[in-house]
Formats: sequence, C-alpha cells, structure tokens
Amino acid sequence: MRTTWGIRAVQLQGYWHSEGGVAILEDNSAVIGKRLRQVLFARHEASWYGSDIEEGEAFGRSIVQLSPLLAMDYLSDPRHVRLLKVEWSPRLLVLRKLAELLRTMLLNGWFVPDMREWDRERRMWKPAIPESEQGMREEWEHWLRQAEQNGDGGVKEWLGLAVEAIVNGDGAAGAAWRAVEASHKDSLYRKMADEDDWQVAVGLKRDTFPFRLAIQLSEPDASSGWRLAPAVRDRDGGEWMPLEQGADGEWRAADGRELPSEWLPLLDGKVRKEAAGWLNAAPGLAAREGEAEFAGIRRLLTDDEAWTFLAQISLRLLQAGCPVLLPGWWETVRSRKLRLRAKVKSLAGTGGQAMFGLHDIVQYDWRLAVGEVDLSEEEFMRLAAENRRLMRIGGEWVHLDPADVDRIRRWMKRVGRKKGLTFRDVLELHLRGGASIDDGAGEYESPIQAEVELDAHLAGWLQQLQQTSSLPLVPVPAGFRGELRPYQLAGVSWLAMLRRFGLGACLADDMGLGKTVQFAAYLLHVKEQRAASGDDEAAPSLLICPTSVIGNWEKELERFAPSLNVVLHYGPRRAKGRAFADAVAGADLVITSYALAPLDEEELSGVNWNTLCLDEAQNIKNVYTKQSAAIRKLQAGHRVALTGTPMENRLTELWSICDFLNPGYLGSLAEFRKALVQPIERTRDAELIAGLQRWVKPIMLRRVKNDPAIQLSLPEKHEAKTYVSLTAEQGAVYENIVSDLLERLDKLSAMERRGLILASLTKLKQVCDHPWLLTKRDGRVLWKPELSNKTVRLLEMIEEIAAEGERCLVFTQFVEAGEQIRRLLEERLGMPVPYLNGSVPKAKRDEMIAAFQDPASDCCAFVLSVKAGGTGLNLTAANHVFHFDRWWNPAVENQATDRVFRIGQTKRVQVHKLITLGTLEERIDEMIDRKQSLSEQVVGQSEQWITELSTDELKELFALRRRWLNG
Repeated sequence: MRTTWGIRAVQLQGYWHSEGGVAILEDNSAVIGKRLRQVLFARHEASWYGSDIEEGEAFGRSIVQLSPLLAMDYLSDPRHVRLLKVEWSPRLLVLRKLAELLRTMLLNGWFVPDMREWDRERRMWKPAIPESEQGMREEWEHWLRQAEQNGDGGVKEWLGLAVEAIVNGDGAAGAAWRAVEASHKDSLYRKMADEDDWQVAVGLKRDTFPFRLAIQLSEPDASSGWRLAPAVRDRDGGEWMPLEQGADGEWRAADGRELPSEWLPLLDGKVRKEAAGWLNAAPGLAAREGEAEFAGIRRLLTDDEAWTFLAQISLRLLQAGCPVLLPGWWETVRSRKLRLRAKVKSLAGTGGQAMFGLHDIVQYDWRLAVGEVDLSEEEFMRLAAENRRLMRIGGEWVHLDPADVDRIRRWMKRVGRKKGLTFRDVLELHLRGGASIDDGAGEYESPIQAEVELDAHLAGWLQQLQQTSSLPLVPVPAGFRGELRPYQLAGVSWLAMLRRFGLGACLADDMGLGKTVQFAAYLLHVKEQRAASGDDEAAPSLLICPTSVIGNWEKELERFAPSLNVVLHYGPRRAKGRAFADAVAGADLVITSYALAPLDEEELSGVNWNTLCLDEAQNIKNVYTKQSAAIRKLQAGHRVALTGTPMENRLTELWSICDFLNPGYLGSLAEFRKALVQPIERTRDAELIAGLQRWVKPIMLRRVKNDPAIQLSLPEKHEAKTYVSLTAEQGAVYENIVSDLLERLDKLSAMERRGLILASLTKLKQVCDHPWLLTKRDGRVLWKPELSNKTVRLLEMIEEIAAEGERCLVFTQFVEAGEQIRRLLEERLGMPVPYLNGSVPKAKRDEMIAAFQDPASDCCAFVLSVKAGGTGLNLTAANHVFHFDRWWNPAVENQATDRVFRIGQTKRVQVHKLITLGTLEERIDEMIDRKQSLSEQVVGQSEQWITELSTDELKELFALRRRWLNG
C-alpha cells in the first residue's frame, strides 16, 4: 500500500556541514525531490513542521539544512510522515547517536564553558559528564571518533553551538544566562592559567582553599632595590602579608607574623601553581640563570623593569585574574600630569613704567611641576640625561616618560628661538589656565600643559581687570552733564585703566545700558587728563558708527558732553584731502560711518588718532572685507569697541573684534581656528569655552540688564509667540519651492548647493510673510491682506494697540514687506506711519525718530527694517515690538527689541514673534528653543548651518506640515 504521498520508503544521506549543523539529502532524488522538507518534518513541532528548516541544493539534489539545535532535537527523535519507511545511512546513524547523547547532556545540564575556546567574540562549551556516568563518557568519545573517521570532525562544536542557541534565545535559559553574564562579566572574559580557578571565578565551582595569593612589588629600601614576592591573606579577606622563603625552602611571613598552621603544608604547592599563572600572563618575569628567584620568577628588578611592571605587566596580570599588590603611591604618580610653569620675574625693557605692550618680552624662570615636586630647568635636564623613568626626589616618587621629556626639550628650544615669552603669551597661559605644548598637532594622547605664575604686581593688575567692582574709580569729569550710574562710572574707569596699560577695550554692555554715555564720559576724562598734564596739542579721537545712528550720537554728545568739539565727517560735502586735516584740527572727536571708512581711507589714515572707537563693532566681524581692512590700518593711541553682541554669529567674529583692539591677542586667525573654533563648534567643550571666556574677559566688559548689581529697575519684558496658519495660496507656492529645491539639490556642486539652499530659504521666508513678495512684485498689484494670515493678524493686533493709546515697532528683514505694511497700517489707522530702511537719508531718520518719540505725536506705529533700525536707536515711546519675520539669530532679534527695552523705558514691554505653523519658521523656532545656544556662553549660530544639512534633513526641515494649511 502506498502512503498519501505515494511513497513507501526513502533512503537518506547526511553530513555535518561547514556552517555548523547537519545537512540531509535523499539518496535517490527521483523519489521525493523538492518535497523532502514536507515529508521528513511533517510531525516535528520544534521546527514548526519544517517551516524553520532551510532548503538548498548540493550534488545536484535537494537538501535540508538543520541548525545545530534543531539537528540535535530532530535526529534524537525523528518525526516524519506516518507509514513512511526511512533508511538512514551509516554516517547519519552516527550523527543520530551523537544527537541522542547531546540531548541527554542538555537536559541534565552536563556542560560547562570551555575556557580555552572562550572570548568575547566566540564562546564555546564542553561536556561535563559526571564521573558516575563513566559509560556515557566512553560512549560519547566512541561516537565522536566515528564521526571524525566519517569526515564529520566539526561535530566537536555541536554541543557549544546548541548551548549558544539556547542562551541567546528569549526563553528562561537565555534570561538566566544574561543574569550570570551581567554579574560575572569581568571574570567570564578573563584569560587564566588554570581552568579550575577560572570556574571558581565565574561561580561554576566553590572555592574551598583557605587563603589567597597575590604577587607584590615592593619599592627600594636601605637594604635592597625593587623586589617581587608572593603575598598571602585569608580567603575571607583581611590584611595581605608578604612571604619570604627560608633556607629550608619553607614559606613564612616576611614581617614576622605567624601564619595559620593549616596553611603551611599548602603554601609551596599553591605558590608554584600561582607562579605558573603569573608567568603564563607575563613571560618576562621568568628568572634567568643565576638570578634570585621564587618558583621560577625573578625576585629583583631594575628601575626600568620596575616601571615596566607598574605600567604594563601589572595590567596584564590583572586582566588574567591574578591579584597584584603595588606601592600605595603608584596610582597618584601615574595620574600626575607633567606641567611646565613659567615664573614671571619682570617685563623686559619696561623700566618699571606702568605702560607696556603685548609684545614686550617677559623675564621668567622655567620650572617643571610633577605633583608637589618642582624641578628647575637645570635639574630637569640633568634627570632627563639619566634617562630614568622612576626616581625619588625629596621624598616623592616621580615618573618621567621619555616621550614627555622629548616634547619638553623641543618646546623649550622653540620658545628659546622666539627669544622667550611675550606679555601676550603670559596672558594667554594664565587666563586660559595653561596651554598644550604640542601645538595642537594631536600626536600625543596626553598633551603636556604649560602654565604661568605671575608676580604680585601682574596678579593684582589682572584681578582688577577681571573684577570691576574692585577698580579704583576715576572722578566724574567736570564737563559731564547728567548723572553717571555706579556701573557706568565703573565702565569709564575700566576704559581709562586699559588705556593706561596700553590695551584695547571692548565695552560689551547689554543694549540700553548706556554705552554712548560711558564713552562720552571717557572722552571727557581723557581730555581733562590731557589738559592737566599741559598737553593741548593731542590729536582728535575718531568714532566710526552705522549711518543710522550718527544723528543719535550728535544728540547724545550735545546732551552729556557739550564741551567736546565734535566734527561730523559725513555726506557729499564732507571735507577731503588737505581740507580734511584743517577741518579736524582742534577737534576732540570726529564722527564718520562704516561706509565711508574705505572710501576716505587716505584722509582717515593721515591722522594718528587719540582714540579710535567702533560703535556696533560687529560691523567689522568679517576680517576679509575692504571696510574691515581699512579700519584696521588706522593708527590710534587707544582702541575701543562698543557692541552689545560681540559674538553675533561665529567665534571668528569674536577674534576679529579682539584682533582689532589688540592685534595678535588671540593669536593668528589660523591658530585661533585650529585651537578653539573647530573643537568648540564640534564638541561644545565646556573647558575650552571657559578658558576662552577667561582669556577674553580682561579686555571685554560685559554687563546685562537683568544683573541685580546694575539696579536698572526696568519694567518687565514679556515675550510671546503668535502662531498663524498659511493660506491655500501660500501653501501652494511654498510646496512648489520645496519641490524644486529637493529635485535640484543632488545635481549641484557643493558651492551651488549652498547657494540654492540659502536662496530657497529666503523665498520660503517671503512666502510665510505674503505670496505677493514672490508672485506679484510688479508694483501695480497691491498686497491683499487676506492672502496672508500673518498680515491679517498683525493688522488686528496693531489696531488693538492703537485703541489702547499705546505704540509699537514692527521689524521686518524685507524692504518690500515693510513698505506694504506701512501702506496697510496708514489705511487702517488713518494716520501717518514712518518706515525706516537703509535708503532713508540721515536728516529724515532723525525727523522720524523725534516725531515718534514726541509724546504729543499721534503716531502709534513705526515700521523698521532689521538692518537699518536694529541697532543704535532709542525708541522708548513704544512698548510693543513685533517681529514680522524671524531672523533665526536670537542676538539680532534681541538687538532690535532693545530699541524699546532700554534705559528710559517706564512701561511694560511686550514682544510679539509671528510664526507660521507647519513651515520652516516653526521648525527652526523649535530648534532655537531646544538647543542651548553658545551665544550665551561664547558664540551663537547663523542660518549658514542649514546649508550643511543632508538632503533628508532638509526635506524634514522645509517640508510643509499640511494639517496647518488653511483650506
């Protein structure tokens, strides 16, 4: 009778395949063919009735490949189709016998880790058949030999592979193994000489030995040098006792203590066994012929050998599970960092004068500091010549690495070629808390730090610079009209002190704290000091500022320092050539603009200015512009920078301002980029940031409005975000821009890609304001408010403000947007609305500002472009600020807000930021809120970072979230 498969009998062949496991194939492929898996595993539940079995081909026939665990389970008890007669080949019968034995081992737990084949990459297990099962042991060995004779030598790994499959699974056995691995991880993967010891360490066996042994290194004493010896202590803990071997070969405690009697007969055998393990882990400990030794290990070591044992061999022994006892001071000595310390004696060539330059040479003595040990340069060179790694100096052990010694020698030669340290070098080393002597090459893992120790005079001077509260205050100038707040007088005194010491100064007070007033008082102080000394022929000072604030400077100086003779160098009729020199002769201050600095470079560079001051100094943040280059060439007795945002975007902008004030103070731009910009922007390293802060602090005075010490008593400022959705028209234009961007991105060069991203960013910002900015900019079609929810909401909010009798500023970065907002507001409010942008002449600007500030004026709104109106203006008549579009840089937005939130403001200030939902405005606003901006520490970020995002990241950033789209 035939089976339902039409088969009565099948002959099977099988072998252990190279990937681990058993392969089974039909002897005659015509009988079953490709139905082999269905036939053989029809009743095998563990393989899900054959669904977990892999099929393949070999020798032109169909085969099934069983994993080691499935092969063990199936072959020990085959479950095939009923009524099917299976004939197993002799080779398969051997594998079946082995599978039966394996199953018994696994069910009884007769297996242990195989230490010889055990590491983190490959764990293997071996049988642990009890001695009482001697018959099974013999049977296992017999069938293993049969398998090897059949060509299946790989079955030796069968047990290990099967166990691994179990412990890597999700069952109870796997969970139990992971718990064991977590609690014994260090021991499990530690190579040891003795497998019994290893099984004790991992908890497979119980340790019943009464004591523990360790190898101990003892430091030299009066009688001998470095010594190795075994040490012993009780199994349950306690103090280690060093051992020594008497002439009779018996071991005893070297310090005279009595060992337990039950230990004595066991000591020699245990020492020899442990010593074998120590030698296995560290063959270099083997005694040579004629040397003093114990159990084959040398007893005495040289200084270099002792260092090798401390630094290298001890680690290898510990990794092998061998206890090691080292001198108690070693951990301290190995963790000590070599430091070079320059002890300042005086400034060369100063003659005791108060004034000195950054490039004056400093006299100093070099000392090498290691822990509490100080070595002179001569002592260091002498010890270095001895080429010793370990030495005892003044009761302290010192470790000198030859590589460190070589670095120090080379650095000293390099400094010597530069004729020593300059005062600028001393400031850097002291303020940054030291500097690496490796020049940032990254050749060494542990750079050596060079430090500086100041004399009492310099230390006191720097403390004054860094703690303005302790500055000696200058008297309020007699010519000053008004009142200087205490912090403002401190600022004037700080400027005067840096002038006296020949250092340029950056007054970086928050917007609205009165930098203009402080500089006016400083100029009066300098003038009065000059008059008191009989110097009436000094050159005038020069102030360079944005065009938009020239009028503000005129007014403020007339108000606070009317005795100053101020000359305005501005406009088409400004003096040129010889007429310029005549015009400024006898002036106290000349005021000009950034735009004129490169145009009138010849006139301006012809005067050696008393003081050169840059207002809104971030205008020279790009060192490569013609404007910046022209300004840097100007000569002056003292340089001053005024700015509320000295780090508007990138760290290189901070360098640019500092280098204008004190050329070379932060090193060259290339050095600054390598040492600070790249690591800080990459890792935001807090230590590097703190070091840079300390370095900059002496030449930068930064106070903020919310500092309790300022005591401004300003009203509260409240910031709120107003969210609006896109209209359907905006959404359509927005999606077209994004689609075009993503389609073209991957086809462009790196430079073209950046340009396209920035251009698309601008377009998307414009769409968020109003689609008219992109689609109907022909001057004839008006801006319809209803096409932009942002515009509608802005008009509604300003109408409410006008009804309350309050005033507001509206900032936008797009000139066309500002003009349309002005027109709409005039139509809605029925009153004139001024609009200040870069094309408005100075006289008209001054007129606009005066009219808006006039309490009698009925003007309730003032529209400004961010670039033209974001700095230098005083518009405290307003108490609302609208940011119609986002600049992405909080520092720029805060500058604009501070036109209102400044000294003189008496009303509560409300800041409104308009954001379109679902667009990149919302995404980037979220990013700004999430990230901890470096601008509050050292530097901020501009939108240039967007150009470095991947295409997928850009897609996520720009893609429109449609749920916010108005229908």
